[in-house]
Amino acid sequence: MAAKAKPESLAYVAAFDPDRSKPDAIAVVDVDPASATYSQIVGQVDMPNTGDELHHFGWNACSSCLCPNAPHPHMERRYLVVPGLRSSRLHIVDTKPDPRKPSIVRVIEPEEVAEKAGYTRLHTTHCGPEGIYVNALGNAEGKAPGGIFLLDPESFDVLGQWEMDRGPQQLAYDFWWHLGHDTMITSEWGTPDTFENGLVPEVLLGSKYGRRLHFWDLHKRKHIQEIDFGEEHQLVFELRPAHDPTKAYGFVGCVISLKDLSASIWTWYRDGDKWAVKKVIEIPAEPADPSLLPPVLQGFKAVAPLVTDIDLSMDDRFLYVSCWGTGDMIQYDVSDPFAPKETGRVRIGGIVSRAGHPGAKAAALNGGPQMVEISRDGRRVYFTNSLYGAIDPQFYPEGIDGWMVKLDVGENGGIAFDDKFFVDWPKGHRPHQVRLEGGDCSSDSYCYP
Repeated sequence: MAAKAKPESLAYVAAFDPDRSKPDAIAVVDVDPASATYSQIVGQVDMPNTGDELHHFGWNACSSCLCPNAPHPHMERRYLVVPGLRSSRLHIVDTKPDPRKPSIVRVIEPEEVAEKAGYTRLHTTHCGPEGIYVNALGNAEGKAPGGIFLLDPESFDVLGQWEMDRGPQQLAYDFWWHLGHDTMITSEWGTPDTFENGLVPEVLLGSKYGRRLHFWDLHKRKHIQEIDFGEEHQLVFELRPAHDPTKAYGFVGCVISLKDLSASIWTWYRDGDKWAVKKVIEIPAEPADPSLLPPVLQGFKAVAPLVTDIDLSMDDRFLYVSCWGTGDMIQYDVSDPFAPKETGRVRIGGIVSRAGHPGAKAAALNGGPQMVEISRDGRRVYFTNSLYGAIDPQFYPEGIDGWMVKLDVGENGGIAFDDKFFVDWPKGHRPHQVRLEGGDCSSDSYCYP
């Protein structure tokens, strides 16, 4: 039903000021090819404060909140729940009266979140069976453990910490679930002091960033299993479970290998009465002239792919992999989740390649494919080029000039730029997460067969 829904005509994009001198915003981009303002920013709602660093926001309602054991039958996909990663502030944005002019209807201050849930540095939101889930990378003091808390799905009041028994879990990053298997999965980054001023080389080379997946009993909120990817692997980031509710597998990206700077994609899956993982894709680093590299990579004489986001189409057929370092967006056919096949690749930006775009005025672009979002029917893919304010200049020392682009997807795979869609982002803001009107492939995970 989602795939057959009417195509999106608007995209909502988190835009942040890396200098933290003016408010961040949610921008509204026209994505209707028949519109006179196609590929333009047609609306914007500014946050009431500066320094939020808007990051991964989400819809208040999705298929998961219709779960039979915790139903919310009257939910309407109307509100965006927008966290500030730096400020720990939550904004509730109403898109309904005029979708091009969203408005802020509630702001939850960081003190309230810390007092009621014990967390700070809010990162990702998902709607789900018990309400709206928000994860956080630090506790009230900004240290470990990070974790998840719940909001009431109608009043947006902070209900409290989600975990009843966290076991060995300390670091947090992304989270998702398999509702039919009553399982939550969480991944890892690091504590705020190890990323808020940029990645710390000693922490990275000491293998002290996240490298584990955690599996939980979703209903009992209890940690049941941990899988360590090993010291070589650092920054186990974005989780994308299969949308098919009968399938117990999903994908996760690992940003970097300390052995050779490669990036990797792993499949998690049910193996007997336990969960297991298998590395299914390895993307190698590319040799490069050290004089073209930022200081952080010069000693390696290579460009790391830096897989920072992935996304899975609604039919579980195509996985999109953002290589923020090399500038590649790669499409894989993952019909067999243990044997992906590359079916498409484009390049834009990149630390060394600085590849252009047919719709851009500048011949050379910087940044690279980062936050990626897929339309519900799988025919359109949107992405932006900024990772995080303090990390962008470590890999792109001149600063990032923001852009947003769109790919058209072939019937049986293959991807190509839409020449007419290039948003040259206004200076002073950088674009990050994209959400599509009506929903998208990383808003929804399915409830029951």
